[in-house]
Amino acid sequence: MGDWHETLTPETANLREAIARIDASALQIALVVDANGRLLGTLTDGDVRRALLRGASLDAPVSDAMNTAPTVAHAGDNLRERLAVLRGKGIQRIPVVDADGRVIGLERIEQLAMQPPERDNWVVLMAGGLGSRLKPLTDDRPKPMLHVGDRPILETILASFVEQGFRRFFISVNYRGELVREHFGDGSRFGVEIRYLVEDRRLGTAGALSLLPERPSEPFFVMNGDILARVNFNAMLDFHAGSNAMASVGVRRITHSIPYGVVKLQGQRLVDIVEKPEEEVFVSAGIYVLSPAALDLVASGATLDMPSLLQGLMARGDAAVGFPIHEYWLDIGRMEDFARAHEDYGMVFK
Repeated sequence: MGDWHETLTPETANLREAIARIDASALQIALVVDANGRLLGTLTDGDVRRALLRGASLDAPVSDAMNTAPTVAHAGDNLRERLAVLRGKGIQRIPVVDADGRVIGLERIEQLAMQPPERDNWVVLMAGGLGSRLKPLTDDRPKPMLHVGDRPILETILASFVEQGFRRFFISVNYRGELVREHFGDGSRFGVEIRYLVEDRRLGTAGALSLLPERPSEPFFVMNGDILARVNFNAMLDFHAGSNAMASVGVRRITHSIPYGVVKLQGQRLVDIVEKPEEEVFVSAGIYVLSPAALDLVASGATLDMPSLLQGLMARGDAAVGFPIHEYWLDIGRMEDFARAHEDYGMVFK
């Protein structure tokens, strides 16, 4: 499907130009806007045909054929609740406008029907690290803002959550944080709400949680901003809810090769030797679900890494569980990982 921006048609356009917009976007609609982006009307192929049957010329202004009172949605509307009504009216596309009537999106009804229900759970994305191992690529930008495919790594992460119904995001920023804020803004162009946790110094992979404006009422995600993954986040959230745990940690099984002969001793006596063995271990995948009470152990302004938070929770007697990730997952920590991400991207995320 096309980009809704391609449907935006100036009010000065004629029908011929509007038809070209409809065809170019593949979205079967033109959104007619004024110079400030405010919606004036919509035009579909059916509107054009009716105008031609009335004797209109293709050089006639688009205003002669457009629907000047289209059904619209506003930012924050729950269109899933209106699906039956919209379908009953035969509406297939619905423009989304802000409080001033400016177009900020276009919803496709058939896509809404397939989408999962929206989740109120927060998602905290950690984007404040230096990315030292990827220098010089990170000399002028944080690692999550490196492009893999046609967009930054962090945007691919955000899009994966959005596809699964998550709408409320916090992004922690420190090093070159202005680049993150400039790119994502308030989230409206992605159809979500984004707020920022601004670290005046690096607080670690869990310390930034102390900057949350209030305590969430439901379990929330924390995810490192340098990971490409095709994880079922809804399944992970449901797993957490059913585990009665304070923390659920995404874990990945990896095979670790030891490039030496491994010797087993009893005292001085050699009892076995295995040449270059392989062992399977679970590693943290950098994706976590935390219950709100986990924040009890996050002191305001203190540096804290996620392993220390998890150890503190277990020491307190809280349960922490592992959620095995079998889907695609790649931690972009080294140059070879970055190269692999480029190779994989087209197959995994397109």
